[in-house]
Amino acid sequence: MRARIAVLSLSVFLGGAVSSARSAPQAAPAAPQIDFSTVNCSGFVTDQKVPDEIRLVSGEQSNYKIAFARGDYVHIKRGQDKGVRVGDRFSVVRPDKDPTDVPWFKWQEKLLKAMGTPYLDAGQVRVVDVQPKVSVAQVIFSCGYMQRGDILQPYQDRLAPVFRDSAAFDHFAPVSGKPVAMVVAGKDYGQVFGKLSAVYVNLGTNQGVKVGDYFRIFRYQGSLAETVPQNKGYQYSMYGFGSAPTRFEWNDLPREILGEGIVINVSRNSSTMVITFSSIEVYAGDYIEIE
Repeated sequence: MRARIAVLSLSVFLGGAVSSARSAPQAAPAAPQIDFSTVNCSGFVTDQKVPDEIRLVSGEQSNYKIAFARGDYVHIKRGQDKGVRVGDRFSVVRPDKDPTDVPWFKWQEKLLKAMGTPYLDAGQVRVVDVQPKVSVAQVIFSCGYMQRGDILQPYQDRLAPVFRDSAAFDHFAPVSGKPVAMVVAGKDYGQVFGKLSAVYVNLGTNQGVKVGDYFRIFRYQGSLAETVPQNKGYQYSMYGFGSAPTRFEWNDLPREILGEGIVINVSRNSSTMVITFSSIEVYAGDYIEIE
């Protein structure tokens, strides 16, 4: 009898719990957001001089260590004489240059020069000891490595914008009529990109761009912008698998929409965009428009 009562009580309890769980309000799923590392490690391009008075000049174990990473103590060219205090936080950046110096598409070098100087985000440091003319800082966040000569800037929070669900992506979206530009380059000078890649485009605040704006990425058929050898009308003549009765030019055919991305950093003539959705690979030289 006691066993039956126990079973009945457990059944009632479980039934009540299930009913309560069904009737309880469900928390809305968290909106996808660009993570801290992506926001703070994607780099930027600017045509304005980055103040470089504060430099990383050395660090502990400097007799053999040429690069510094998270947890290391580094020495910076700023001390009590310039008002530095324990706890001050700095972002570390340095000018970047493509070591191969080979353009991916014919206008790449010219466009990048017009955008300004690319800068690499190396990480962040916090001051732990202040001396008259130098300070000791610890690397608290590292995107890669830091080295002597890196530039320090007073730390400023960067916005981590919420991005929309890719289910709403329109593969056949009409032309927006807003400014059009190009994917000019990417972080670490990659030339092929996918979801969550950071790329640099030649639109900025001068064209009304702001953090959180969306760019649509697209491509025209028959483009000959790549530096690899190509024949005009190659899509009709290269492979021989059938032929169209009429040869269409690129502006006679629908554009191919590849994906979209969100702006996480913006300068006067350039923006850093993180690709939030791509149906196929995106290349430097593909086009973007403000949505």
